[in-house]
Amino acid sequence: MACNPDRKQDGERTKRHKVESHKATDSLTSFEGKVTGIKDGDTFEVLRNGEPERVRLVDIDSPESQQAFGKAAKKYASDLCFGKTVRVEPKKKRDQYGRILATIYVDDSVNINAEMIKAGYAWRYKYSKNKEYGAWQQEARQRHIGLWADENPVNPWQWRKEQKQRHTNY
Repeated sequence: MACNPDRKQDGERTKRHKVESHKATDSLTSFEGKVTGIKDGDTFEVLRNGEPERVRLVDIDSPESQQAFGKAAKKYASDLCFGKTVRVEPKKKRDQYGRILATIYVDDSVNINAEMIKAGYAWRYKYSKNKEYGAWQQEARQRHIGLWADENPVNPWQWRKEQKQRHTNY
């Protein structure tokens, strides 16, 4: 089988086109949908009018799947909302990967973003202005729950930076 060196590039163009077309046509209003996938502790797939949408929980950052506590964060998120109908409250725009940036509510009023922090399975995103999230993170840390059971947990943005450096050194 021949290898096509342009294949990856073509895929990136297609993904970029899809993201750009979403940006051009999206009204990003609240919607209800069923959670059909949990990529990790802060990225879900939600059906919107029968179409899958990738939704990134805003103001939090959960451990990556391969990172310590990544699988536990994913399981906790799944236990909270997988297979359930949720309300998605988007921010004004999508992120660079075409994901809807949003707060997700399950059972009418349970804020999934907040629950991830309260349980110790997410950090308050470093640029977030949500002060409650910071207080809940501090409480989880003091209680040594979730990722805070580790003496020196590595935040996801630092972990991603280290992974990128590790791969560029090869």
